[in-house]
Order: sequence, then C-alpha cells, then structure tokens
Amino acid sequence: MGESTDLKTDVYHHPDVEVEVGYMPEDELVVEKHGTQRDVLDMARMGKIQQLRRNFGPYSILGFSMILMSSWETQTATATFGLTNGGTAGAIYIYIITFIGFGLAVVSMAEMASMAPTAGGQYHWVSEVIPNRAQKIVSYLTGWLCVLGWQAGSAAGCYLAGTEIQGLIILNHPNYVPQRWHGSLIAIALVFFSLFINTILARNLPSIEGLILVLHIFGFIAILIPLWLLAPLSSAHEVFTTFNDGGDWRSMGLAVLIGILSPQLALIGPDAAVHMAEEVRNASKTIPKIMFATLFINGALGFTMLVTLCFCVGNLEEVLATPTGYPFIQIFYNATPQGATTMSSILVILSQFCAVTNMATASRQLFSFARDQGVPFHGFFEKVQPGLDIPLNAILATTVFSILLISISFGSTIAFNQLTALGTIALLFSYMISIGSMALLRIRNQPLLKSHFSLGRYGLLVNIPALMFLVLAFVLICFPPARNPAPESMNWSIVIFAGVLFISGAYYWGKARYKYVGPVKLTRKVE
Repeated sequence: MGESTDLKTDVYHHPDVEVEVGYMPEDELVVEKHGTQRDVLDMARMGKIQQLRRNFGPYSILGFSMILMSSWETQTATATFGLTNGGTAGAIYIYIITFIGFGLAVVSMAEMASMAPTAGGQYHWVSEVIPNRAQKIVSYLTGWLCVLGWQAGSAAGCYLAGTEIQGLIILNHPNYVPQRWHGSLIAIALVFFSLFINTILARNLPSIEGLILVLHIFGFIAILIPLWLLAPLSSAHEVFTTFNDGGDWRSMGLAVLIGILSPQLALIGPDAAVHMAEEVRNASKTIPKIMFATLFINGALGFTMLVTLCFCVGNLEEVLATPTGYPFIQIFYNATPQGATTMSSILVILSQFCAVTNMATASRQLFSFARDQGVPFHGFFEKVQPGLDIPLNAILATTVFSILLISISFGSTIAFNQLTALGTIALLFSYMISIGSMALLRIRNQPLLKSHFSLGRYGLLVNIPALMFLVLAFVLICFPPARNPAPESMNWSIVIFAGVLFISGAYYWGKARYKYVGPVKLTRKVE
C-alpha cells in the first residue's frame, strides 16, 4: 500500500477558511464553497485544495446521478439488441443477473468513495490501495481509461439525442429524405447546448438536475401507462419462455449472454456521482447513499420498462426495420400513433440532459487527472477560473473532443460507434482494477482507510463476486453482435482499447513518469 506523509494538527489552514478540528460537528457547514468540516478534512487528507463550489445537496446530486445513468431510457433505446440475442425471456433474465452484478460492484465502489471522495474516482482509489511499487503505473493507466471513457460517453450522449430527433422528423414528415450528416449536425448543436448549461448556467445545474429528475420519474409513468393500455400485448407465457438466437451463435445460452450489452448500457455509470464529489456537501456520507439509491431506483425502473417492452414489442422484425432508426419509436407508434411523438420527445429531452451530465462528469474527470499531472498540457486543463468555480478549460476541451468525435460520423457511423464503445469497455476495466485492488488489500490483511461506509468483514464476499461479474461482462461486451460478422460490423472496440493502453503507456514511459507521482504521494494524515 502506498505511503503518505503525516500532518498532525489541530487546525487546518486554508487561504479562505480555517477549521478547528474537534470543535465543530463534522456535518456542520463551514463555508458554502468548502462544504462541511468533514469535506475540508477529506480534502486536506488527500492533499487537495478546494477549488470547486460544493453546491450539490443530496436531492440534486441524486437527480444528476439518475439522469446520467438513465436506466429506463437506455433500456428503451437498446432493448431490441437483447431481444435479438436472447429473446424476451433471455433479456429479462440477463437483466436480473446484470443488476445483481452491478449491485455488488456499486457496493464495492461506494466503500472506496467514502474513503476518498474525490473527482478522480477510480484512479485515485487505486493509487491509495494498491502496493506502492505498482501504484504509479496502474493508477496512471486507470486514469487514462476513465478520462477517455467519459469523454467518449459525452459525445455518444449528444449523438444519441441528435439521431433520436432525426427519427422523430422521419416519423412526422414522410417526404423527408434523411441524410447521415443531418443527425450529426443536430448532435453537434446539442453539444453546444450542453456547453451552455455547463458554463453559463453552471450555478443553476443542481436546480436543473432536480427539475429533470421530476421528468425522469413522471416521464416514465407517462410512457408506461399508454403502452400497457393501448399496445397489443403478448401473453405472459410467451414473454417469459421465448428465447431467441438472432446472432446465430448456435447456443441459446451464449446468445443470452451476448445480450448482456443492453442491460450493461442501462446500468453502467454508477460512479458518476463520485466524479462530482468535490461539489457535493458532506460527500463521504452522501455519495455512497446516492450510488445505492441510483442503482436501485433506476434499476427497478429499467426492469419495469424492459418487461413492458417485452409485452408490447409485437413483430420484432417489423420493429427492427423501422425507418426512424429507433425501434422504440415504432413500438410507441404501434401502440398510439397520436401519442408516439410526445412519448418519444420525453426520451429525447432526457437523453439530452443525460449528455449534459455526461459532459459535467467527463470534464471533472479530466480536471482531476490534469491536477495530478496525468495528461499533456495539464496546467491548462486543471485551471479553475476564480469566481466561476468550474473547470472551464476542461469543459471546453470536452466540447471540442465531442465535436471531433461526432464529426467521424459524417463519414462512417460504424467507426463512430466503435470509438464510443470504448467508453463502456474503459469504465468496466476501471471498475475491475479498483475493486481488484481493494480485494488484494483485504487478502493481504492490510489496514483500510477509515470511512463512514465500510463492508467490514464482508468485504471479500462482495469484492470477489463483483470482480468475477465484471470480468465476465468485460469479455462478453467485446463479442460481435453475430457469429462470423463482416469486417464492417465486427466489434473492434477491444482493438481500440488495446491501442489506448499502448499509447498512454508509451506517453507514460516517455514523459509522464517524470511528472506523475500518483495521488497517494500527496495524501496526509489529519488527526
């Protein structure tokens, strides 16, 4: 385990605030920007200066986390992949397995978030818990994966919303001739909308997230009820017993497992709140609770929507052949032609605000890694403008990266999808590394950092199964959508992932290892 320097003091001094340790309740607010006494001490222990404003409370960060995860919305948009590989029964059962697996992973990461509530997240945790001789390179590679994973996710969110808007245009204007670049231009426009919310309206972001959370819940109800009342329904026996091997895997069990992509996309991202930890009051207590609440509430909503779609999907081939490009729009239209546009518009709005939160998360991850000198031009990316209290340069960089990535879709949507798939693979791998590091620490019976939430003696009983699930999920997500695919439909994401590791490793050995020391080297003991 990495070593830290001692800081034995009764008073923590900061340019803007002075806290007398032991004379104030740790949950008491010190200054709005700095949060509670516990927040100040956590930042002191991690060797960080509070630069961002802690203006997120429990409700607003819950809204942020739930909107970014968007489980029922994502499940609606991606359910047909699971229906093709697994059928209605397979899609339901693999969702349950995935929910349990991610539940174990969330509990494992929540413990680490309580120990070190920092925007760095996984790479910081790895640095603090992995053996000292390996912490530098392993935390560095983990940091790169997290940065690129979230950056890819930011672009994918805007592209999803943009092409959903294009799908609605196709639905409502039969004479419209869709072009690939139309959806790309709409997506780029939505990138600028995300930039506007994350900069001009940054101080209002917590209130906006709380408002969108209301739409997240009531929009779910507004879509669910018409589907059950108006759509032609399959029988329960058909839904829960019909399996499908649409990918021609010649093994129904394998086909069901390949369908794990759909629930993975719906349930991934439980670490979103972690990367906003330096903007959350009483973060070491609040973040673990928000992670639990996000998974269980969103997981339940996602499962309910999946079961609903399984009852309402009808002719799968007809739904997949929809000219809108999104099967869920066709399902809505089959249920209620008059209400399909309104129902789909709810999803478009929520998809766009998912992109807004994704940009915020991606920029904080970049800001944190730059603060630890993990990226080129780190001095630029880590800068926080006084008065704004946001990492403006990191937000602008995320905007540029999103536009560049979306621009690839002008030439090939396949290439764009392959690159954005890196986000899911990178995040899964970062979960594996951080949870595996914690499990190793426990196996070696080494002391853990103090935390408000601790797994205690049950740690390995949670960490090991979580790690096993993540390894399985990582392998399965690298499979192509069907057996013997053509080169253009092959899943090349694992090759891209390997390329990222190679490039980041080369940069580390060429330059970064002389500057990057790992977060653990900056930590201190506050007594």
